[in-house]
Amino acid sequence: MTSLRSSRWFDTDDLRGFGHRSRLMQMGYSREDWEGRPVIAVINTWSDINPCHAHFRQRAEDVKRGILQAGGFPIELPALSLSENFVKPTTMLYRNLLALETEELLRSHPVDGAVLMGGCDKTTPALLLGAISMDLPAIFMPAGPMLRGNLRGEVLGSGSDAWKYWDERRAGRIGLREWQAVEAGIARSHGHCMTMGTAATMTAIADALGFCLTGASSIPAADANHIRLAAECGRRAVAMVHEQLTPSRLLSRDSFSNALAVAMAMGCSTNAIIHLIAMSRRAGFPLSLDDFHLAGQRIPVLANIRPSGSTYLMEDFYYAGGLRAMMAGMGDHIAGDAMTASGRTLAEELAGAEVFLPDVIRGLDNPVSRQPAMAVLRGNLAPDGAVMKPSAADPRLLRHRGPALVFDSYAEMKARIDDPGLAVTEDTVLVMRGAGPQGGPGMPEWGMLPIPKALLARGVSDMLRISDARMSGTSYGACILHVAPEAHLGGPLALVRTGDMIAVDAHAGTLDMDVSDAELAERRQAWRPPEPHFERGYGWAFGRHVMQADKGCDFDFLETGFGRPTPEPAIL
Repeated sequence: MTSLRSSRWFDTDDLRGFGHRSRLMQMGYSREDWEGRPVIAVINTWSDINPCHAHFRQRAEDVKRGILQAGGFPIELPALSLSENFVKPTTMLYRNLLALETEELLRSHPVDGAVLMGGCDKTTPALLLGAISMDLPAIFMPAGPMLRGNLRGEVLGSGSDAWKYWDERRAGRIGLREWQAVEAGIARSHGHCMTMGTAATMTAIADALGFCLTGASSIPAADANHIRLAAECGRRAVAMVHEQLTPSRLLSRDSFSNALAVAMAMGCSTNAIIHLIAMSRRAGFPLSLDDFHLAGQRIPVLANIRPSGSTYLMEDFYYAGGLRAMMAGMGDHIAGDAMTASGRTLAEELAGAEVFLPDVIRGLDNPVSRQPAMAVLRGNLAPDGAVMKPSAADPRLLRHRGPALVFDSYAEMKARIDDPGLAVTEDTVLVMRGAGPQGGPGMPEWGMLPIPKALLARGVSDMLRISDARMSGTSYGACILHVAPEAHLGGPLALVRTGDMIAVDAHAGTLDMDVSDAELAERRQAWRPPEPHFERGYGWAFGRHVMQADKGCDFDFLETGFGRPTPEPAIL
């Protein structure tokens, strides 16, 4: 058996070892509980206000059961919950804080391996970022999607139908009673969003990277199989310690190639770009925006899940065969030699997988959309790149030219967007700035700007929208996001004026404003940087160290190449 890291705390015959052992005994444990056993941290992002993780209090007990069955010693360590719905101004402000917390929880405690419990949008990348940096054996236990929503027999999808029915209410086509019925029926169980939002995207990416028991990300949270999954994760974590299957041994260039391919085939959330870039840079296999653009051109959308798909949700995807079935049908787009948390290759894990509902999981010869899941745009408006989701946009807007209507903040946009006198047509390009990593602050999901009320009344359902914000993965429409550099730093987005002509070609990957270099130089001369949002505390540190969207919005000092590796803690 390999030497256990935790033995530094428990096996020494000195005063410090005495203190560690006696305090375990204070909690009712005996030597038989820990002696010679791998200590497994259960990193639990449960809280009373995170509906995606409402079941994690019980699932942690199921994980511990599996750890005990395999001869390990479980210790539960609570971590930031990052409830997407309630944390303001945005959970993205705190993703890196949870990543840092995860890394330091694992480093500072007497643990040999970990089960990472997450699923709500930012928890998945944050937990994986921390685990990659700490490099102890770790397995990811996904929260699982919630059950389908229901409105009088109609299936409702998280987020996507919220936007749809909110527009219906703004246009006066439904009243308060119907709106409240949507409110009561759209989220019927614990678990994360069951559309192809950021949560479903990121858990599938974790799965494709090899951090999960293959296919685990597809299991609905309310399914009894999810309970069994939790116990199996606990058992497997113990085995991974004995095998020393750390993230540095698990991950490879092929792992990230698989994650990128799966993201495209799933019709992923645009947020996948930021998180996967950050993780790849931490792991030493850096991805760039160009990698996403090329993958989008090569790999069609195969998962017929809203919003890129027209009908189905994650519950249907599971019944259709889940992620294993989809990956098994992706042919050469999947590198089968990549390692997984099971200790077996991905090809071994996919053997025998079948598609049971071929309209839900399509083949390469019958994709959901010929439009790519992701396009990267560059030009004088976004020199470092911007992103778009063509598969969820009106095709007529993928090549478009129109006059800008500029909002300097989300608050201004919200105050003006329903003004009957707003000078706007369906050809107008809505531009909002000041919502990037530093401007937001934290790059909130404000990028799906609402269609002006006057246009909704005329039946307009999509128009071109540009911002340095993110948007929810459950959103849809011709939204150009993550414009870099952001306006807060004086990026070209800060120089756009209402009336400027903006040209977009998603097929060619271009985003330009028809303004001369001389005029832009004059505007830049007049531009003044805004005041910082924070002058103390975590927010101040965030503003000083967060990188731009094209670099994954990680903190510069958390990247692997920043300084010497952090040593193990001294125990003196």
